[in-house]
Amino acid sequence: MKTREEPEPAGSGASSRPPLLRELLLVAGLFLVYKLGRHLATGHTAQAYRNGHDVWDLERALGLPGEGTVQSVLLHGEGLAQLANTYYAAVHFPATAAFLVWLYLRRPAHYVGARRVLAGVTGAALVLHLAFPLAPPRMLAATGLVDTGRVYGPSVYGPPHTDQLSNQFAAMPSLHFGWALMVAIGLIVAGRSRLRWLWLLHPLFTLLVIVGTANHYWLDALVAGALLGLALAVNRPLGRERVRAASEGRATDESDVGVGTGGVAAGTGGGVGTDGVVGSAREPAGSAVASGRELVEAGR
Repeated sequence: MKTREEPEPAGSGASSRPPLLRELLLVAGLFLVYKLGRHLATGHTAQAYRNGHDVWDLERALGLPGEGTVQSVLLHGEGLAQLANTYYAAVHFPATAAFLVWLYLRRPAHYVGARRVLAGVTGAALVLHLAFPLAPPRMLAATGLVDTGRVYGPSVYGPPHTDQLSNQFAAMPSLHFGWALMVAIGLIVAGRSRLRWLWLLHPLFTLLVIVGTANHYWLDALVAGALLGLALAVNRPLGRERVRAASEGRATDESDVGVGTGGVAAGTGGGVGTDGVVGSAREPAGSAVASGRELVEAGR
């Protein structure tokens, strides 16, 4: 079993790597639409505060643990609060961008599927931000929580009434958590190291940070996780069709890939399609990561 990351074998997935310029323009365009769309939700301050109180009361009715339980740990030392604020401010976008770049360069057969899921989750989140403006718990006096970014720094937000760079009333769902969970799933599926499951620490730390800094409610993360699951489920049939098409194409051109008419390499239980898609004939039933495998292995 391999214990370190290696690049894709030559010719394995290279044909599934989309043009770089097109991808840069597409990702930049999606980001611009999202940033502009978030600002459409501004101006609903009163509704955002009412929704915040409703979410807080709903969590208590559901018996969810108080966000203050996590924050109390951070407040034991100024250094912990500053570390959490730094993680919140500095890891979210760079980690997701690095994930997409790594897939594009090293695992091209996985890239397009992962990008589609992230775009789907982000689009759905934008709709919710517009339909359900939500003040984060740090803005509600009833929560008794501290705005750790403002008190200890660093903070990515200015005063809500003067902040022109972000919509602070777009707490639900938490894209910090949704993107972090997708990054972990994608790295686990595309990775080859036995240590790749440690990537789950990224969404775990992100969850504790967004709650402990009072930027999000528990329900913000739960809704983000549900949206991610829905995006994976919606895209899964596409993944099946692409894998099936790859298998059929492989069977008609055996000389190019060196496998038998069954489309499966002898003794391995897996096959390589002509478009570089790697498939497995023995997926673990019920695995959470396996639910996204067909998508990210589909290429495009």
